[in-house]
Amino acid sequence: MASLTHLLLLLAIIAKTSNLVSSQNNTNPRCPFHYLYHFGDGATDVGNSVLIQPWGRSLPATRAPYGRTYPGSPNGRWSDGLVDFDFAAFDFGFPEIVPSLSEKANSSNGVIFSVARSPVMDHGFFSRRGIRIPPYVVSLDTQLDWFRTHLRSVCGSSSDCIASRLGNSLLLLGDLEANDIGYALTQGKTIQEVYSYIGPITRQQIKTTRDLITMGVRLIVIPGSAPLGCFPYILTAMPSGDPMAYDRFGCLDSVNRLITMKNNYLRQAIRDLGQEFPNVTLIYGAFDEGFLQILDRLNQEGHSSTTLKACCGIGGEYNYSSNRFCGTAGVPACSNPELHMFWDGIHFTQDIALRIEQSLIQPTLAALNCSALPTPLS
Repeated sequence: MASLTHLLLLLAIIAKTSNLVSSQNNTNPRCPFHYLYHFGDGATDVGNSVLIQPWGRSLPATRAPYGRTYPGSPNGRWSDGLVDFDFAAFDFGFPEIVPSLSEKANSSNGVIFSVARSPVMDHGFFSRRGIRIPPYVVSLDTQLDWFRTHLRSVCGSSSDCIASRLGNSLLLLGDLEANDIGYALTQGKTIQEVYSYIGPITRQQIKTTRDLITMGVRLIVIPGSAPLGCFPYILTAMPSGDPMAYDRFGCLDSVNRLITMKNNYLRQAIRDLGQEFPNVTLIYGAFDEGFLQILDRLNQEGHSSTTLKACCGIGGEYNYSSNRFCGTAGVPACSNPELHMFWDGIHFTQDIALRIEQSLIQPTLAALNCSALPTPLS
C-alpha cells in the first residue's frame, strides 16, 4: 500500500497549498457551491469530539495510536489517519475542512459539525428506554442548533448573508442513525424492539432536512447506514452459536436486515420530501451497497481473516473489547491497517475511508454538477 501512502501525503500537501488560495477566494472551481457543511458522527468527525468540554481531552482519539498512519500523531480523528470526509471534501473542492468548535470555523468555507458516536435522537429518547449513551455525544437536532449559531456568528443579523451562504452550500447528513441502533443492540434490546425505533429516527432525520430546506439549503446529501451487523463491536456484543445467523461475509444477518429496512424507509422518505420540494436537490447515498462491495473486494484479495477484526484492539474473535478500547494502555494496533475494514472496532481505517469515499461520494459528483476529478483521484 505504499502508493496509497504516497497519495495521502500528496493530498495533504495539496490541501495545505490550496488553502492559501481558498482562504482568499470564495469561488469553487470544481463544484457550483461555495460552502460545505456536514452533520454526522465519527466517520466524519475531524476534531469536534476532542474539543467538547470537559470530556474531550480524555477521549481515546486524543491518544496514540490514533493518527499513526497520518499525520503520525493523534489529530482528533477516530482513525489511524484521515476519515472519509477528508477525501470527500477534496473531491468537492474544499482542500481544508475544520471542526465547527475550532477557532478557524468562522473563516472557513468547509465546516464539520460531526461528533463521534453521536446519534440522531436526543439523550431523553435513550433515557426513557433505559439506554445509556456517552455524555459528550451531540444529537442531530443539537448539531442543527450549532449550525444556526455558526451562521449567526458569521453573518450576524444579516438575513441576506445567511440566505446567500445557504443558497451556495452543500450540506451532508451523515450516518448517525447507526449509533441509535448500535447503542440499543449492545445494551440488550431485541431486534424486534429496535425495529420500532426506525420510525422516530427517520422522522427526525426528515424533520431536520425540512428545517434546512426552509432555512434556504438547496443541495443535501443523505447517506444510509452501513451494514451494522458487520461491525466488530456488534459482532462481539451479539454472538451466536448458529452458523445460519451469519451471512457469507460473516456478518449478522438479522442486524443487516434491520439496517436494510431502515435504509429503505429513509430512501422512501427522502423521495417523498423531494416531491414536496421539487426545486431542492436531495440525494440518497447507498452506503450499505458500497460497504459490501468493499468488503467483498477485500475478501477476494485474500484478506478475509482480517477484514472484520479491529486493527487496534484486543480480545475475542474480532479483536475488540469495550472495556479495553483502542487508545487504552496495553492495547496494541496491527501493522497492516490497510487489510482491515475497522480501525478500533467502530470506526474505519484510513484505507477503507478512501474506498468508501470513492464508492459513495464520487458517484454523486455528476449529480451535483461538479467537474471531473483530476489525477491522482480520477
